[in-house]
Parts: sequence; C-alpha cells; structure tokens
Amino acid sequence: MTWLVTGGAGYIGAHVVRALQEAGLGAVVIDDLSSGHREFVTGGVPFVEGTILDGRLVLDTLRDHHVTGVIHVAGFKYAGVSVERPLHTYQQNVEGTRVLLAAMQEVGVDKLVFSSSAAVYGNTDQDLVTEDTPKNPTSPYGESKLIGEWLLRDQGVAAGLRHTSLRYFNVVGSGYPDVYDTSPHNLFPLVFDALVEGRTPRINGDDYPTPDGTNVRDYLHVADLALAHVAAARALAEGCPLEPAYNLGSGDGASVAQIMTAMARVTGIDFTPEIAPRRPGDPARIVASGELAARDLDWRMRHSLDEMVASAWAARTAATAS
Repeated sequence: MTWLVTGGAGYIGAHVVRALQEAGLGAVVIDDLSSGHREFVTGGVPFVEGTILDGRLVLDTLRDHHVTGVIHVAGFKYAGVSVERPLHTYQQNVEGTRVLLAAMQEVGVDKLVFSSSAAVYGNTDQDLVTEDTPKNPTSPYGESKLIGEWLLRDQGVAAGLRHTSLRYFNVVGSGYPDVYDTSPHNLFPLVFDALVEGRTPRINGDDYPTPDGTNVRDYLHVADLALAHVAAARALAEGCPLEPAYNLGSGDGASVAQIMTAMARVTGIDFTPEIAPRRPGDPARIVASGELAARDLDWRMRHSLDEMVASAWAARTAATAS
C-alpha cells in the first residue's frame, strides 16, 4: 500500500511521510518546493518535484508509483497573506484540489485524507469548538479549506470517494531534529527568530477576557498530528466508517503568555515580552474538542507544552548550527 503525500516536503507533510514509513506504509511525495524543503524528505522515499496544478504530472505519479490513497497536505497556508492574494489562494487550494481529485478518479484511487484547518470556523465565540460549530471563515484561506471539504463531500456522492478532513489548530514542535517550522508567520518561529537575533519577542494584546489577558489557542505537537493522519489513512484502507471531518484539538489550550514563559524556561534565555496592541479581529480564545478524533483516530495529546517548545527549539538550533 502506497500513499501519495502532496506537500510532503513541508513541515507537516514531512512528518506525515515519516510517520507512514514508521507504520510500515509506503509513501511518495509530490511538492513544488514553494515552501517545502527537499532535504526534509528522507532517503528512499520517491520525490516528484512539481505542482498539483499539473494534472498530467499528478496522473503519472499516481500510476507510476501504484498509489492506493492520497494524504493531501499541499496548499497555500498563510491566512493573513491570503487576504492580499485571494486569487493565488483559490488557485492553489481549490483548483489544486480539483485537479488532484480528477486525477484520482481517472486512475481509480478512491481514498483521501485532507489537510483542513481551524480557519473554517472563523472567529467563533464558542468556548469549545466542535465539528458542528458554525463555519464562518474570515479569510480566503479559511474559505478555500471549507470549499475543499465540499469538493470531497460532492466527489464522495458522485464517484464513491472515501475521505475525511482533519481540521488543524496551532501546529508546533518537531518530531525530528532535521525538520522544523520555517513559516514566517507562525508564533514559534517568530519568537525563536527574535531570541536568536537578540530581539525581545512581542505579545499582541494583554487585555483579553482570559485568565492572564492574552489570547488562548490550541497548540498541537506536529508528531501527534502526523499519527492522526496515519490512523485516518489506515481506517480508510480498512473500510472503517469515519466522520467527514475531525477537529484535532486539546480541549483546553494555552495562552500566549504561557507559551512565552515556557520558551524562556526551555531555552534558558530570560526575557520579558513586549506588549503590543491587539491585532484587529483576533478572538480571545479558540480551543477545540478532540473527542471524535480520540474515538476514531487514537488522537491524544502525547506531548506537554514544554516538550513542544523543547523539540521545536532543538530542531531550530540544529538547523542554525548546520
């Protein structure tokens, strides 16, 4: 059994590929390296450089590697930038998914695990987000992920596609010293960049209605996330019933101030974060229930907050040293 991982050279995708390997499942990667890194793909895993917008390339990859299922991680993932580049976002995330599904149908590949996002919910005011929480995306990125879920649903009806979508919240940490988050927009890389460069990290707003006044978010270790993908892939392969979508959440979350404290403790770099004004539209709290995923995908939080920070910092410092 071989799974095609689109975007498999990225931070999350590379963890998924390695989790598949460790589970004894075959993997092949397609990635255009727009944000991924060729060196993240381990030796022995076939690598195809190119975009999923190239239908012929996708078809050839599915056929040549005898692919039996797809884990679709590729996409343009920067929610804030998507507001400035909506057409690019829809091209990559909506048209890319359509092209992939068309190629899968042509060659008879009928199993897909989709990388969705908490962004489908938008700025909800619910204390605990469940899969039934109303969808109200506030960015083209969030909208593109919701449309992706609709595409899977409709293809399931029309062509028998077996699928599930995993809605990520804040993915952090590292499962391997040579794979790390290189996003210029995520909290952990931003704080690490500041610490490495001798700058003081910043908190955007400390007057929210939360216990310490800072935003509360759901932080998930990337290795735990990767295991959920493998569980979903296996369930689809074995014909087990799955929900259309699952939240991968902790149920309680952590505040930005807690993250900063953990970073100072783990890195040994003492600092007091600067306080900046709130960012427009930032909700006070977004935390998700992972109960359905725990029931069906063996989802659980296997890492503490300190372990998340420590693994991310170790991978970042190893990359800097090399």
